[in-house]
Amino acid sequence: MNVSRTPMELAATTDLSRREFVALSVAAGLSSSALAASASVVETNVSIKTPDGICDAVFIHSATGTHPGVLLWTDAFGLRPSMRDMGKQLAAQGYSVLVPNPYYRVGKAPFWESAASVNFQDPATREKLGPLMASIATPGAIEKDAAAHIAFLDGQPQVAKAKKIGSHGYCMGGALVMKTAAALPDRIGAGASFHGGGLVTDKPDSPHLLASRIKARMYIGIASNDDLKQPDAKNTLKKAFDDAKVPAQIEVYPANHGWCVPDMPHENGAPLYSKPDAERAWNKLLSLYEVGLV
Repeated sequence: MNVSRTPMELAATTDLSRREFVALSVAAGLSSSALAASASVVETNVSIKTPDGICDAVFIHSATGTHPGVLLWTDAFGLRPSMRDMGKQLAAQGYSVLVPNPYYRVGKAPFWESAASVNFQDPATREKLGPLMASIATPGAIEKDAAAHIAFLDGQPQVAKAKKIGSHGYCMGGALVMKTAAALPDRIGAGASFHGGGLVTDKPDSPHLLASRIKARMYIGIASNDDLKQPDAKNTLKKAFDDAKVPAQIEVYPANHGWCVPDMPHENGAPLYSKPDAERAWNKLLSLYEVGLV
């Protein structure tokens, strides 16, 4: 396992695969919506029955063929246009992607159309987030949801059922990925957390304690400011994965929490989103899924 701050270097090639072509197109600045259109992806609003109710979600896939399934867990601001676009971007590269509303127990998405104008210090924002976050904090809630979501993917003709399923998430979604991989170890082949929150805590249900139940390849991308606040977390994660013999890579990015998501707000006058670091993380995800979803 590697703990690294060194940016990933892309290898030059004259014979690009379809996924490499699209990845380079992203790096060149094409919008995700344009990529989705060029790849003829299909976006469908769906309803998924879970033990706790009906979850609204979006299922995005290529117009033709079958592809590995992916469960994308959102950040704390939930299912909204930016998360749909990220799902389209991945579907354009040959995956069948499900993006659920994690807060369906409270209401239907979106709860925010965009996170760009959110003020983290605003009491109203914290008051709104409180009940939403509490709705997924019940023991076993995410495990039940994950099982329902994976069952949905396995029931779709656009999903290659002989291949493993991937799961990745942002912010709070990082911990949900860990729970998903542990709850469905024989189905999840790869999992990734980007600027994930609460992966290592002092509580008995800390996600890092689930490592022994995970069989998937894992990738953990940590924000620099999160690393400053919790410098031992990466080492705790490394030991947990090593002890469990889980193939994993952990990296600290020179970017702040939220760097992957385009509609993140500004903080102290600077955008949280970092295009170069987001592109690096994106290519790490593609490499992970290329190897793990077989």
